Amino acid sequence: MILTQELQVILFKSQGSIDLEGGKALSEQMAGVVPQAHQLWVIDLAEVNFMDSSGLVPLVKGLKAARQSGCRLVLCNVQAPVRLILELTQLDSVFEIFPTYEDIFTAKNNSLVLAD
Repeated sequence: MILTQELQVILFKSQGSIDLEGGKALSEQMAGVVPQAHQLWVIDLAEVNFMDSSGLVPLVKGLKAARQSGCRLVLCNVQAPVRLILELTQLDSVFEIFPTYEDIFTAKNNSLVLAD
């Protein structure tokens, strides 16, 4: 798990599997960041090749915490097995999902607001 903080963008890069164990690691990483209004939380799933239902818990909890704090949480680089889980649970309509990290900042009609 790699965590970087730059300006008001918080990037979480998970690796391997987000199952019960991997989900706990992601939850701990996210709990270690104090959400502030106008932050952008990005969960990069490029290196995640498996997710089960227990892996959805940290994503949903993170989204709830972000929204309550006035943050925006998005997913990017979602691989096919993970996308399937999101689609089966209809969470693909709840999360903002971008093909790449760069697309988050270049998407048309992007309502991204970052604080200085």
